[in-house]
Amino acid sequence: MGEHAGTPKLPIPGKRNILITSALPYVNNVPHLGNLIGCVLSGDVFARYCRLRGYNALYVGGTDEYGTATETKAVQEKCTPQEICDRYHAIHKEVYEWFDASFDVFGHTSSPQHTEISQAIFKKLIDNNLLSENTTPQLYCNRCQRFLADRFVEGTCPNQGCNHDSANGDQCEKCGKLLDSTDLKDPRCKLCSSTPVIRETTNLFHELPLLENELQEYVESTSGSWSKIADSITKSWLTQGLQPRSITRDLSWGVPVPHDKFKDKVLYSWFDAPIGYISITAGYTPDWEKWWKNPEQVELVQFMGQDNVHFHSLMFPATLLGTRENWTLLKTLCATSFLKYGEGKFSKSKGTGVFCDDAKSTNIPVEVWRYYLLSKRPEGGDTSFDWEDLKAKLNSELNDNLGNFINRVLKFIALPPGAGYNSVIPDALEANSHLSTIKLAEKVGNCVDEYLLNMEEVEFTKALQKAMEIADKGNGYLTVLKQLNLSIDQISLSESGNIDKAKRPWEIIPAGHRIGTPEPLFRKLKEVKSLEKRFGVTKSKEARHKQQKQ
Repeated sequence: MGEHAGTPKLPIPGKRNILITSALPYVNNVPHLGNLIGCVLSGDVFARYCRLRGYNALYVGGTDEYGTATETKAVQEKCTPQEICDRYHAIHKEVYEWFDASFDVFGHTSSPQHTEISQAIFKKLIDNNLLSENTTPQLYCNRCQRFLADRFVEGTCPNQGCNHDSANGDQCEKCGKLLDSTDLKDPRCKLCSSTPVIRETTNLFHELPLLENELQEYVESTSGSWSKIADSITKSWLTQGLQPRSITRDLSWGVPVPHDKFKDKVLYSWFDAPIGYISITAGYTPDWEKWWKNPEQVELVQFMGQDNVHFHSLMFPATLLGTRENWTLLKTLCATSFLKYGEGKFSKSKGTGVFCDDAKSTNIPVEVWRYYLLSKRPEGGDTSFDWEDLKAKLNSELNDNLGNFINRVLKFIALPPGAGYNSVIPDALEANSHLSTIKLAEKVGNCVDEYLLNMEEVEFTKALQKAMEIADKGNGYLTVLKQLNLSIDQISLSESGNIDKAKRPWEIIPAGHRIGTPEPLFRKLKEVKSLEKRFGVTKSKEARHKQQKQ
């Protein structure tokens, strides 16, 4: 995953070139399943689909390593921020490798390329008179002798109806509202828990109102291919009107501000984090501009959770537009709502929910995890992880439907001559004239067409349902399909997807191919109580009883 072996991919004239990114997770913790499905797994599924279609796709990922999240973690663990980054970057990389994420490059933002590119973009904004100085009140901890930027402070969210008591200084994770630290009720220093005082500090602000008309035109021209929630969030921000945003911070861990007056400050992490997609690509190939400054030939498709939308749909495009250079801007924004753990949140400290480093230890195969998470992808609203639901989907959909169909066909082919085909794929000479087979091929063809449409529109749950319909129809017509082998593993031997053959599955594997010994693809999960005991119950007895009665 993400190794720089071989010749780097570059855009190919005349081909569909797709640049795919998944939101860079903060490096200071282990991702949970909700983080995985919204960003990495969704991006991976789309990247695999693009490659199968023959598109020239580059999938870029990595870790976001600057800012208060890393600095506070380093203070807590009594080590340097770089040590935190190195340790957790390795954890993220290992986790995504286990989940079979097919990144072309997986990098990090604490790199020389990132500093160089971020500072170059910053200087362009200065040159174009899009940054201004502004002195504002900020929280200051006398005990720690530091300004409490962003995640160095927490308190009660001031947003009416929220009142979350652990809102960060820059954003409330519960309601998603962007905050100024001085807006918090009952603020407290995250390092020593003392009550801060207010002091003035001067920072540089990005004058977003000067770019508002350009952003409005950009959003109107491209948002038709965005997910509904991304479109809604972005247009809500535009309706409210954009305000200048501070892009520097009183911190030590970050990209140094290349300005004499602000040399003791760093760039705000949400200013430089999206630039990480560019700098990580620059670490992959010196010809990175062929991807990132080539809007005529490259489509940019980005995956994230709903809480990251406005940073990618407005703030990042505003940064790139402000340079007056020919950047590849976002074309398709694919955002999801939240995957909850039962009726609540994933919480490492409370011991509730499956975090990605725990999934491997459950002995549930990665294919099952990927399937279940895709089936629960929160495309139209929040969804919930539930152990009984996972068990049901594995036992019924994967084992009894898909696995049973493939195993029955393979076992039939493996029978001795006369009863079967001695493990050799036969010619399907009558497939194009056999009435039942023709009807089946038509139904499968319709499923393939709908699957392709769903995938192009990034509606993965619908696409998954269509793919499973093929196995369902195969089980229904098993007597006709005895020559066929629709094993996903076999189909995926080559990343050169052939749509016509997908509609005539007997042509996928050539006659004469010898199959191995048939073995079950899946094994049923007998119970989940031990998993619930370990990770927390996902559904109350009352809720399960109500579900069973429906």
